[in-house]
Order: sequence, then C-alpha cells, then structure tokens
Amino acid sequence: MEGGLNITYIVFDGHVDVKRYRYIYFVIILMIYILIVGFNSTIVCLIVIHKNLHKPMYIFISALLINSVLYSTVIHPKLLIDFLSAKQLTTFSECIFQTCIHYGLAASEFLLLSAMAYDRYISICKPLQYPNIMKRSTVTAFLISAWLFPTCELSVIVVLYFNIKICHFSLKGIFCNTLIYRLPCEKSMELFMFGFFILSSLILLPVLFILFTYTRIFIITYRSSKKVQAKAVQTCLPHLLVLINLSTFISYDIIFLRLGIDLPKLPNLILTLQMTINHPLLNPFIYGIKMKEISKHLKHLFQQH
Repeated sequence: MEGGLNITYIVFDGHVDVKRYRYIYFVIILMIYILIVGFNSTIVCLIVIHKNLHKPMYIFISALLINSVLYSTVIHPKLLIDFLSAKQLTTFSECIFQTCIHYGLAASEFLLLSAMAYDRYISICKPLQYPNIMKRSTVTAFLISAWLFPTCELSVIVVLYFNIKICHFSLKGIFCNTLIYRLPCEKSMELFMFGFFILSSLILLPVLFILFTYTRIFIITYRSSKKVQAKAVQTCLPHLLVLINLSTFISYDIIFLRLGIDLPKLPNLILTLQMTINHPLLNPFIYGIKMKEISKHLKHLFQQH
C-alpha cells in the first residue's frame, strides 16, 4: 500500500455494519446534509436580502453559517461516497487535506465567535464609539483574518506530514481527523509542538478572549438598566450557546481522540456523527429563533408560503 504517496491508502475502520446498512446510512446522511445546507443558506440569504440586517453582527453570523456549510461539505459528501463503496478508504494526501480543512474551519469558527464577542462588547459597553470602531474595513479585516490565520498555520502541518514516513494505514474513524497523528512510524516532536501552538493560538486564546469580553459585558450590564440587560441577553445568548456547543465537540476531539482513549465502535460512531451533525445543524436554529430580527424575517418568509 506504500508504493508512493499517490498510492498510499488509509482505511476507515470506524464504520459499523456498513455493508448491511449502507443505504440507510446514505439516506440519513444525505437528508441531514441537505437540511444543513438548506437551513444555513436560508438565514444567509435573509441577511443578504434585507438591508436592516446589513450590520456587523449579522455579517458575522452569515460568515459563521457559511462556515458551517463548508465544514459539512468537507465531511458529508465523502461519507456518502464511502457508504456506497466496497471499501471505505482514502489516499494519505487526501486525508491530510481533509484533516487540515476540517480543523481550519473549526478554528475559523472560534475566531468568528471572537469577532462577534468584540462586536457585542463595543456595542453594549461603548455604544457611542461603535460606529467609529466597527467600520466596514474593521469587519472585513476580521473576516479575512478568521479564514487566513488558520489556513497559514495549518499549511505548515501539511508540509510536516508530507515529510513523515507512514507505517500505519488504518484509522479508527469514519473520516480524517486528529487520529492521523497515529499513522507515522515514529512520533514527531515537531508535529506535537506545532499542534500545541495551533491549539493555543486558534482555540484557547479566542475562547479566553470571548470569556473576558462577555465577563466585561455582564459586569457592566449588571449595573445598568433592565433595558440594557435585556439587550445584552438577547444578542449575547445565541453566541454563547454556539460557543458551548462547539467547545463541547472540540473537547471530545481532544480528550478522546488525541489522548488515545479507544471507545467501542458503535459509541465512537455515534459521537463522531454527533460532532459532525449537531453543530452545523443547530447554528441556524439558534440564530433563527434567538435573534429577534432574523426570527421576524423567518416568520414573514414562512407566512408567505
């Protein structure tokens, strides 16, 4: 299996009775993927169409939902192909790229949530300065940075993996993720150190920044009127729910996968599917229900039909 990089194949060993249930798996994942694309795209289209939603907060929300669609597209179409294939496998090079894009989009989501937290902090705590700070150029810079920084950092991982000898050709999963660190013949200190740097810079630091900004918001709103408190809860709660949801699945990835905790196939399959489905599927519901302006446009859209 190792005649060269292009013919080095990695087998997915995390599937459960795929030969027996392949068509059931295929239909379920296809329907979920369609729902993810449809729900997220609907909210994005509403934000694009309605001028009263052309504000930094809603622009960041649309970027977050586009990110969810891209995240699902990296994983679910390949799953659909694997369900109908005789063997569930991929090439080593494709596996590296899927892993990096998968984690790059997850990191982008944390950075987008950081931008949202900063936007809410300025809006609630410094309302008079908001128009001067959250200008169009500022929003653009945040959006570019959210996708550019993870791409630059994870491209180094791609280079490092392509220079590593592979001795293991099976992954105990259904798509390529952090489990690829088990594939090399020897553990690489360079990969470990750079992986820790990526975890710190793209996940831990954004989470700490978000917690700091929301702590400041809650301290200031606690001393303010009930109207200000209601505004803070209305606009900040959806972002916190998304952060908690995303952090839960990233924690599973780090604790169970990275630390080498092997679960039985069925629980591992269920948890992996939850990680790839719940978050991109819940995001549009959270923003569609909890954000007053988006909810209003959604109700109007459904009433027309």
